[in-house]
Order: sequence, then C-alpha cells, then structure tokens
Amino acid sequence: MTTDGTLRVGLTVSGRPMSTPLQDVRTVSRQLVGHFVDHVIPCATLPGDIIAGDVTAVTRACLELAVSMLDGQDIPAKTGRLSEAAAGWAREGVPIDTVLHSIHEGFKLGMDRVMAQATTNDHENLIEGAKLVVTMLDTINAVVARAYVREHKAVVSEHHTAVHTLTSALLGGHPTSTMARECGIEIADAYYVLALAIPKHPDERHPRLDGKVVARRKLRRLQAELATRCGDTALALLSVDGGTILVPTTTRADEHLDELIAQLATAARVPITAALVIAAPAEIPAAADRAHELLDMVQRLDCVAGLYRFTDMALEYQLTRPGPGRETLGALLDPLDAHPELLHTLQCHIANNLNRQRTARIMHIHTNTVDYRLKRICQLTGFDPTLTADLWQLRSALIARSFSDHSDADRSL
Repeated sequence: MTTDGTLRVGLTVSGRPMSTPLQDVRTVSRQLVGHFVDHVIPCATLPGDIIAGDVTAVTRACLELAVSMLDGQDIPAKTGRLSEAAAGWAREGVPIDTVLHSIHEGFKLGMDRVMAQATTNDHENLIEGAKLVVTMLDTINAVVARAYVREHKAVVSEHHTAVHTLTSALLGGHPTSTMARECGIEIADAYYVLALAIPKHPDERHPRLDGKVVARRKLRRLQAELATRCGDTALALLSVDGGTILVPTTTRADEHLDELIAQLATAARVPITAALVIAAPAEIPAAADRAHELLDMVQRLDCVAGLYRFTDMALEYQLTRPGPGRETLGALLDPLDAHPELLHTLQCHIANNLNRQRTARIMHIHTNTVDYRLKRICQLTGFDPTLTADLWQLRSALIARSFSDHSDADRSL
C-alpha cells in the first residue's frame, strides 16, 4: 500500500512480475557469486570464508532489495542487512571499489535475466524498470559508502588512540614492549625526535573567522601530510601550536628531514620551525627535552623557520646554559640598553648573515643608516661588528643576553 491508501503494483514483463527471474534468491545469488569469482579479478584473491560469508550475504541482500523495489515494496529492512554486510567487508579490508564493481556487475547480469523475457509490448515497463535500477544503485551505493566511511572512522580512531598512547609512553619513559604489541605498532631501534613550533595562521586572527576552527584545519592538514609522507611509522603528539614527532631512522635519511619539514609547512600554510635530536627508545624523554630546549633557543634568537639540528647549534646551546659565563657575556651589551635601536639593528644584521641591504630592507632604513649604527655599536661596546673576532663576541653576547632577559622576565611574573 502507498501512503494514500492505494495498492502499489510492481512492474511486469510479458504479463509476469519483472522480479520473477530474480525471486529464487538462493540460486541466483550462488550463480552471481560464481561469476564474481571467475570474472571480477579482485574477488578471485579473496579468502574462501569471505566468499562464502560476506560476499554471498551482500549479493543476497542486493537481490532481495531489487526484488522488493521491482515489486513496489518498502526497503528499509533490506538496506539494514546490506549495511551490516558491507561493514563486514570493510573490517576484512576488502577495497570499496571491489564492492561497488561487484554490485554493478550483478545488476548487469540481473538486467540480462529480466530483459530476456521482454517483448516490444513491454517498452514502457522496461523504461520504468531502468529508472528503478538507477534508484536501486543510488540506494545501494549510498548504503555501502556510509558503512565503509563509518568503519574507516572507527579504525582511524582506534589507530589514533593507539599511536597517542604509545607516543605518550615513549616520551614519558614508560615500558613500551607490551603496549607496542597491543597497539600493533613496532618500536624502532632509533628515532628522529622532532620538536615543532607551529605559528598561528593569519586567518586565526581574522575578526570574521573562528580562529579555533582555522587552527584545527591547519593542524589536520599537517597531520594528513605527515601520514602521506611517513605512513603509519611516524608517532606524533601535536597541538595547533606544535608538539613532538618521532620518526624511525630507518624510514628516511637525515638529509631528507629538511624536505619533510618544508612539506609540513606547505600543508599547514605557515612557516614551521623544528629542532632535531636522534635517540634510542630509552633515551627519548631526555632527547625530547633537549629538542624542545633547542627549539626554544632558536625561537628566542629569532632564527628563520626551518629545521635545526643539535649538532649545528651545540655551541649556541652551551652559551645559553645558566652560570657566570652567560651573565658575563650578556653584560657586554649593557652599553646598548639606552639605545634599543642599536641592539635591534645588531640582532637583525646578524640574523641576516651580515647582509646590509637585507637588514636595511627589513628594518625599512637606508644602508647608510645601518653602517652608522654598526659604528655606534663599536664605539659603545668596544667590539666592531665588521671584524670576525669582535663579531663572534657580539653574537655570543646576544645569545647569552636573550636567555638572561627571558629568565629575568620569567622571574618577574
């Protein structure tokens, strides 16, 4: 019956219900499954229990759905069974394109059966039947796709939880052997420990946009790129501001990590700064602390975005350690306290690798002004920025002073 109380009549071919050639569901489904195994290549590689179970169940569900629609009946119960069967395929790892190809192949065979009995008098009914086939395929494809997406989300969620748990254990220095087996993730012999700083995307400050939504999208893009480049081997704990990534040393060469950071920055659409330390699993907690200390130092020194290795910055790192040496070095720049523009010029000039034109362009001043300020720095401090020996003293003093200033600021909070 339809919603208005009238009797719903199915389509006919040669005076018989169009569904007649398909009504022996058991026999027809067995024949269709045999055809899938022989002619749909991916199906031939499936284990026998999947053929006998899930494939047959899906075939029967589709046949029952087709018979119901051709007979003008309601279909909700049939789609529920189809959804369960498709979810089973997804859990078994059967590709969705194999599923959809098999469904369309089955419909082709089913239409051959139905049309074999047709005559010229059935023209209008065949047109209506073709429309129903399109509706059936639309319904079936949607049910299968939703089931696959649902299962995929569940698997991704489980894997994300496992990765999060294992990464936390490695960073926390907890035993991981049992946990790794439970998570199904193999522990590598050594890792690149990457500390990342992810700046805000310009749209996060846009008054008409939701900054939190923009930040989450930025992070999702970065995570997707990391998965594309490293697969399931990379372990990460990341927020919208940064975090830690552990990459097995066996998956890529050290020199390729610069490219990885550049790719992540391109995906996130922000310049990413990272610090690198290599460590065995037991050394990861200390290595992560060292990597983040190195990253903090790089940021305080206003270094350009990119990847920094501990071996490249070891001297700068040592200069930032607390003690009388750092305080003595920092005091060399005390004469510039009353001239903040000179201190800023020195910082910018060193950061730009002593390129006067670039320093002038960034500071929006003339190159002659840069030269004048460098001479004034020499007069006030006794160290000439144009001489290699004096420049090293000034650079060391800047490094030490940047941390002394931050430490003083932290103590005042």
